[in-house]
Amino acid sequence: MKNSILVLGTKNLNNSLSEIKEYLNFTLVFYDKISFLEPSIKTINSVLVDSEICNEVDILYLVRKLKNKPILLLKKKNFFDTIKIDYSDDIILPSSPLEISNRVTNLIIAKKFNQNSFLKVKEYVVDKNERKLKKENLSINITEREIQLIELLFNEKKPISKKNILKEIWKYAENADTHTIETHVYRLRKKIFNKFKDENFIINFKAGYSI
Repeated sequence: MKNSILVLGTKNLNNSLSEIKEYLNFTLVFYDKISFLEPSIKTINSVLVDSEICNEVDILYLVRKLKNKPILLLKKKNFFDTIKIDYSDDIILPSSPLEISNRVTNLIIAKKFNQNSFLKVKEYVVDKNERKLKKENLSINITEREIQLIELLFNEKKPISKKNILKEIWKYAENADTHTIETHVYRLRKKIFNKFKDENFIINFKAGYSI
């Protein structure tokens, strides 16, 4: 399935970028009326923004709503940057359709990589690449199993039983039982308390564990 790229701009911008539709790495969705877009926001992977209309209230509103999406700002030559939005990259127009296509594709790949590499949990950040749990300038090393455990408990948003944790993480391995879960939780809690003095990162409920 191709990525869907939102282009925020005027009809002139639509016409000037129409060539990009020939490229197969993504599809372009052009909008100059924000009210028609709201139902389709979830299908958008990235945003191209025409800098000349970026100050319009509705455009800024939508860009903020899509702040978790890569934003490529299209600039005209000699354009002085007064845009008050946090965008991922910019490109000077005129530019070739292939260059814009490649830039958008790379932005989406980079954004997906970062989303898969880092997990924000409460006031902590789980760095999956370095296998660390970080808070401000402090960090601890965590194992792959501990990363899986944190991610599972955080994503579930409700207590998970030891049985379900075994099923999701250990896949009912022959050498794993409920004591395995208890041991991993105990070790992780101890690490976190020793470094961050936090006793409530993982909470034990009757129904199971939760973050």
